[in-house]
Amino acid sequence: MDLYGDALNILKETSRTFYIPIIQLPLGLQEAVASAYLCLRAIDEIEDHSELDNLTKAKLLRTISLILQAGGDGFAVDAFYKGLNSHEHILPEVSLRIREWAILAPASIAPRIWDATAAMADRMAYWAETNWKIHTESDLDRYTFGVAGAVGLMLSDLWAWYDGTQTNRIHAIGFGRGLQAVNIIRNHSEDMARGVDFFPEAWSAEDMHNYARRNLELADAYTSALPDGPALDFCQIPLTLAYGTLDALANGKDKLSRSDVIALIEQLTKMSR
Repeated sequence: MDLYGDALNILKETSRTFYIPIIQLPLGLQEAVASAYLCLRAIDEIEDHSELDNLTKAKLLRTISLILQAGGDGFAVDAFYKGLNSHEHILPEVSLRIREWAILAPASIAPRIWDATAAMADRMAYWAETNWKIHTESDLDRYTFGVAGAVGLMLSDLWAWYDGTQTNRIHAIGFGRGLQAVNIIRNHSEDMARGVDFFPEAWSAEDMHNYARRNLELADAYTSALPDGPALDFCQIPLTLAYGTLDALANGKDKLSRSDVIALIEQLTKMSR
C-alpha cells in the first residue's frame, strides 16, 4: 500500500472525528492536514502514554523536536530511530512512524508542519516535567494554547497556503482552545485517576464548561468568517461534535455515542447542502 493509503488507515484507527473531515478535503490539502494531524498525534500519544514516566516523556519529546528542527529536504530513513528505538516495544505505531507522517505533506508546506510539531513537542515536554500542574486560569490558557491553540494557528497557515484564505488568528486560537477544553472535561475522571488535574484550583465542572463555551464562541466567529470551501467544511465537523459533547456531558452522559456522532454529522451535511 502507498504511504498515503497507509496514513489514512492509521488516521481512521486513531480518530474518526478528524478522519471524516480530512478525507473530504481536496487532494494536496488533504495530505497536508493528514500529515499535520498524524505528526501531532504521534507526540500526543507519547505525552499521554501510561507506561512512560514523565522525565522519559520529556526526553522523547525533546528528541523528536530536535530532529524535526534539523529537517531540510526531508529526513534520513533512520532519523528518528535512535531517539525512539529504546521504547519501540511500547510506543504505538503512529508515534514510531513519525518520519513517514512528516514527509507526507507537499514539500512547500511541510516545514511549517515540522515547526509546529517541534514547538508543541517542546511545550509538552515542559508540561510533562511539571506533571501538568494547572494552578490558575493563566496556566490553563498556556496549556491549551501549547497543545491546541497553536494548532488553530497552523491550520490557518494551511488554509492560506492552499487557496489564500485569511483568518482572524485570535479566533483561530479560540478554535483550538475550545476543542481542547471539551476534551479536558470529557477526560477529567480518567486524568484524575492517573494523578493529573487540568482544572485550575477551586474550579468546578461548571467553571470549565464556561471556559470551554467562551472559547467555542471564538471558534464560532472563526468558522462564521470562513468562505464556503474546504477550510469551512473541515472546521464545522469537530466544532459541531464539541458542542454536542458539552451538551451530552451536561445531561449526564460520559460522551457522545456513535449514533449521536452520526446523527450530528448527518444534520450538519443536510444544513450545508
